Amino acid sequence: MPKLGVNIDHVATLRQARRGQEPEPVLAALICEAAGADSIVAHLREDRRHIQDRDLFLLKKTVRTRLNLEMSVAAGIVEIACQVKPDQATLVPEKRQELTTEGGLDVISNFRKVRQAASILVKNDIEVSLFIDPDKKQIDAAKKSGVKMIELHTGRYADTKNKKEQDKYFRQLSEAVTYALKKGLVVNAGHGLNYSNVSRVARIKGIAELNIGYSIICRALLAGLDRAVREMKDLIK
Repeated sequence: MPKLGVNIDHVATLRQARRGQEPEPVLAALICEAAGADSIVAHLREDRRHIQDRDLFLLKKTVRTRLNLEMSVAAGIVEIACQVKPDQATLVPEKRQELTTEGGLDVISNFRKVRQAASILVKNDIEVSLFIDPDKKQIDAAKKSGVKMIELHTGRYADTKNKKEQDKYFRQLSEAVTYALKKGLVVNAGHGLNYSNVSRVARIKGIAELNIGYSIICRALLAGLDRAVREMKDLIK
């Protein structure tokens, strides 16, 4: 059974809408852990649209499971990561104008930058994962970069409009998991997963962790954060 990483970015999104002090992402992280979350995920974007530097340092002091920092390869962000020292850093692509991460990191085109950032993080005792599309060439490049872990982008599967499309992208995802495992990589997955589509992905043999945020926070607004996390854990089981 995959573990569950809960992304708390959108707790901070709500706070930043008023530039206020609530809701507090750190408190949300504690509730998620108490409800069974296996790790806490937070993305420090270059434009600081939600998670702030302060949040990361507080999360590092508070989180008792694992802190997974999603981040770009920008030098300034890498420097902050080395100061915070999360348990894990997941390198992701980042565009200022995007609403959310639109696809996986192109490791092939950005190989030098990715390898350099990963090397610096590893030297600071931070485990590194690359968020990539379920593509064999990208998996090969990830392996070549020296990382031991990847997270497969599930957005195409999650965004499908009909069963035929979903089956197509599910097969692509499943085959990518098998291929990456044969390469000796730890395989996580995430993006766009929700209460309707997560169970199928959770049954793919070999996925270590599913990282989910937006859907859980949306559910939490109606049902409460503790219940939202517990329900997602039950679906993964």
